[in-house]
Amino acid sequence: MDLATVIGLLATLGMMVWAMYLSASGNLMMYYDFISIVIVFGGSITVVMMKFTMGQLASCFSAAGKAFMFKSQSPEDLIERSVQLADTARKGGFLALEEAEITNPFMQKGINMLVDGHDADVVRNTLEKDIELTYARHEVYVGVWKQLGDLGPAMGMIGTLVGLVAMLANMSDPKSIGPAMAVALLTTLYGALQANCLCMPIADKMIVRNNEEKTNNQLILDAIMGIQDGQNPKVIEGVLRNYIKEKKRAAKTDEA
Repeated sequence: MDLATVIGLLATLGMMVWAMYLSASGNLMMYYDFISIVIVFGGSITVVMMKFTMGQLASCFSAAGKAFMFKSQSPEDLIERSVQLADTARKGGFLALEEAEITNPFMQKGINMLVDGHDADVVRNTLEKDIELTYARHEVYVGVWKQLGDLGPAMGMIGTLVGLVAMLANMSDPKSIGPAMAVALLTTLYGALQANCLCMPIADKMIVRNNEEKTNNQLILDAIMGIQDGQNPKVIEGVLRNYIKEKKRAAKTDEA
């Protein structure tokens, strides 16, 4: 679980609810308006449906789970496992890797290709294409959440205009002014909350996770190609350590 995302979301929502509670003297229902919810949240979803396919829209919600539950493997762990696999292959050949326990699916795919005896060009092209297509697919999901973030304030403005029109059209009836103003103001509030407290933060965290996954997969690709070339495990380790921060590289060198 990504504690930063969970804590940030809960703390933000908690502060918003607390501020509303205090300003409304304990009457939180003051901030509830069904029409505003329909305009902002319903309107945002339906507009996004026009921009993306139903499959992309449905998948974006499951993909957003990476912002809360996904934890990337550390480059240090991947490097350590890669060196172990390189040592195994150097001593027993590629077939010795068949029984290796590998938790990373992308690494498992590369090792399987080595065991099956594919040429280096085939292995490299296949893994590079996998990285490229995975990154592009995740970018689509990020785009859906960005659009939901952009549409929040836009639909809020539309709701504000709807409320103002209703208010101005019924100025002769004082009882209608309050509900109309509520729609006008609450849609703006809902739109701002949707964009700034939910959708855009999720999109940004998905970008972080997407970049982490891409970097890890590139590290694995370099490891797989080094193993296939029969390079010394120490040489492979030295190459892969370029993927970790300089301070951690220096600390590792001091330990050695």
